[in-house]
Amino acid sequence: MSLRKRLFKNAAAHRLMQLFVVCSLLTMLVMGLGLYCKSIPVLHENSVISLLSGSEWSPLAGKFGFRSFILSSIYVTALSLIIAVPIALLTALYLTENAPPFMKRLVFPALDILAGIPSVVYGLWGTLIIVPWIADDLAPHFVDYSSGYTLLAGGIVLSVMILPLLVSLFIEIFSTVSGDLKEASVSLGATRWQTTRLIVVRKASPGIIAAVVLAVSKAFGETLAVLMVCGNMTGIPHSLFESVYPLPALIANNYGEMLSLPMYESALMFAALVMFVIILVFNAASRIVLQNVEKRFKL
Repeated sequence: MSLRKRLFKNAAAHRLMQLFVVCSLLTMLVMGLGLYCKSIPVLHENSVISLLSGSEWSPLAGKFGFRSFILSSIYVTALSLIIAVPIALLTALYLTENAPPFMKRLVFPALDILAGIPSVVYGLWGTLIIVPWIADDLAPHFVDYSSGYTLLAGGIVLSVMILPLLVSLFIEIFSTVSGDLKEASVSLGATRWQTTRLIVVRKASPGIIAAVVLAVSKAFGETLAVLMVCGNMTGIPHSLFESVYPLPALIANNYGEMLSLPMYESALMFAALVMFVIILVFNAASRIVLQNVEKRFKL
């Protein structure tokens, strides 16, 4: 009887976990289908290629070009990663490999606090500190005029927002590297830096990629803080000191104004669908890359 109960519980737990997995996949599918259905009106009037490649944005005239918004989102996200990933990587390596215990006791709670700060606070910080610094101190060395509400401001604020997440993930990843591998490297005459670079980072490469993918997903969809410091001017930026208009800011700024224009609503739903597809494709491609890296760097 007890064996039957154990088998029943095992089968029930297995089915329950399968149900949760199916529900997660169905949730993603329902979200995608919902956004697509809402986007049908604008897709009937315009081709997908014209919507994605067009740069003219004039809702009253029925012209919806998303190229500048997509590129703005990509530029801001890429710039934030260029700033945040090296800092987070070196910080995590120091904390896991070289930092004294008291340093860890100070930094870990600070990371938790930074991760829990609302995005609006980061936006206010960027508006009050980063924007004036760019406008008054940095930009005059490179351009004649800049308002400070720029691609650079968005990248800096967004990098600070994702930095705690990256550091925490990297620390967890580096902590899983076996101490035996490090000791074997040292016993063969490798320095601490060589051990860190050739053993720790190499062994943790799949986890590093997964952490960066998670940070990209978070950064690409971030709305409020980026909206407050990017300037929100339609156009393709040609330098770090020009304003940008990312897709999340477009949706947040205009969603309340489109109720009287059904085509405008459909265009904004298409913008959300584009974000959804970009994140989905990026994560799928990253999983493929991750599998190849795991095979290549497996020790």
